[in-house]
Amino acid sequence: MNTIAITWQDIPEPKWGTQILPFLEAVLAQLEHTNWDLSVVFCRDAFIHELNKTYRHIDSPTDVLSFEQGDEYDDEDGNLRFNAGDIVISLDSLRSNAETFNVTMNEELKRLLIHGVLHLSGMDHSDNDPQQEMLQLQEKILKEYNNTVIYQE
Repeated sequence: MNTIAITWQDIPEPKWGTQILPFLEAVLAQLEHTNWDLSVVFCRDAFIHELNKTYRHIDSPTDVLSFEQGDEYDDEDGNLRFNAGDIVISLDSLRSNAETFNVTMNEELKRLLIHGVLHLSGMDHSDNDPQQEMLQLQEKILKEYNNTVIYQE
């Protein structure tokens, strides 16, 4: 069983917030990730800007950051668990991405969540060229959830 914590940094949880957990559980199951612990933080550009500046030395906001932990530990019942890490998503950048790429907020939200999970899985990409293996896998997974609705205005 995976443990997923979802928090909202300086923003109220929207009605669609309850749809994130089942989506992430499905993606983790599809990737055969079990006994994972991860957190997802939703925020505004100002918050992610500070994180990006501090940890990546890039002085601008971004859409998604992943902070991979990657350590295993035994829980109180002696089960081996994986502390995957944290995903941070800016709702401001999510909106601007959706407008820039002419996709729905729902599609872009799913894309960013999958992107973050793939980073926590140990995958990476050197740029945003869609031919990169991680980005190819991201889009393949995303297509499988075409009919899944998370984000609703």
